[in-house]
Amino acid sequence: MLKEMNMASGRNPKIIVIGPIYVDMAIKCAKIPSPAQGVIGSSLSYRLAGPGANQAVQAAFCGCDVYLISKIGGDPFGMMAKASLVEYKINTDYVFTAEAKNTGVTVTLVNAAGENSCCYYNGANSALCPRDIEAAEQIISEADICVVHGGLPQDAIVAAVRCAKVHDKKVIFNPEKPIEHKWQAGSDLPAELFMVDIMISNLDEAADITEHSMAGIRTAKLIGSDLVARGVKYAVITIGRRGCMVVDRDSADQIPSFDVKLVDQTGRGDAFTGALAAYCAVEDDVRGAVKFASAAGALTCTKFGSIEAMPTKAEIIQLLQKEDIE
Repeated sequence: MLKEMNMASGRNPKIIVIGPIYVDMAIKCAKIPSPAQGVIGSSLSYRLAGPGANQAVQAAFCGCDVYLISKIGGDPFGMMAKASLVEYKINTDYVFTAEAKNTGVTVTLVNAAGENSCCYYNGANSALCPRDIEAAEQIISEADICVVHGGLPQDAIVAAVRCAKVHDKKVIFNPEKPIEHKWQAGSDLPAELFMVDIMISNLDEAADITEHSMAGIRTAKLIGSDLVARGVKYAVITIGRRGCMVVDRDSADQIPSFDVKLVDQTGRGDAFTGALAAYCAVEDDVRGAVKFASAAGALTCTKFGSIEAMPTKAEIIQLLQKEDIE
């Protein structure tokens, strides 16, 4: 188990997460307004959000020393986001500030039936650049694992992967479309982004990258094989309640999901990635890491929220042990 491996190594694993930060503003209202209509909200909340922040926090909950490379604006939201990260014991030395920009924000309206409507503002996330990656090269060179999220400018993503590979570091990549291509059809990723150790993608994203039509588990195997043929060492395709498909040059294996009561799936993917990074930082066993990560993702779905719903290492191990007994 991860607990024993950490103790044996004599130190906490060091994980670098390169990903976006957002502040999520959620407003509850009786109904979501139509154009030119106004409604009165019943509650308002602000919270730290975004894949970079979420994945960093989950890795920290698994006992890792985590550094986040990202960008915030020179505004009160940026100060709030950075303070929240510090509370979660995330190192923010490389959370840079773009003074002329605002921090990334998501505004979510939630109606009485639980349906929601969102507006995303990329803000300072769109200002992360290769120069910022260069400034963090020393800490990247000391990492056990680098996690790179695709929801940033493409030149920054490529620079991060290149830097990690120059220093022979394992890279986990989430291939969400770069900011500048977010709403474009198709996803022609640079060749460098297929040179990663593990690519984690849901079936929709993976099908878009490889231009396959979706048709369940068989298609997940084909997509994974396509990604491996392009250079990815391990392709991990998440397929919801059917679990995950792990594909490498030797085999394709389906890892089943955990049977839990679903409450809110908001942070499932980020919890999965953060936990997988934590496991891979101490053990070279991708399929074991996927099982551990699947448990983290499942537990996140049993609570409302994203960061606040993420499980601790002890909770993940408890679910794994329960599954083994049953």
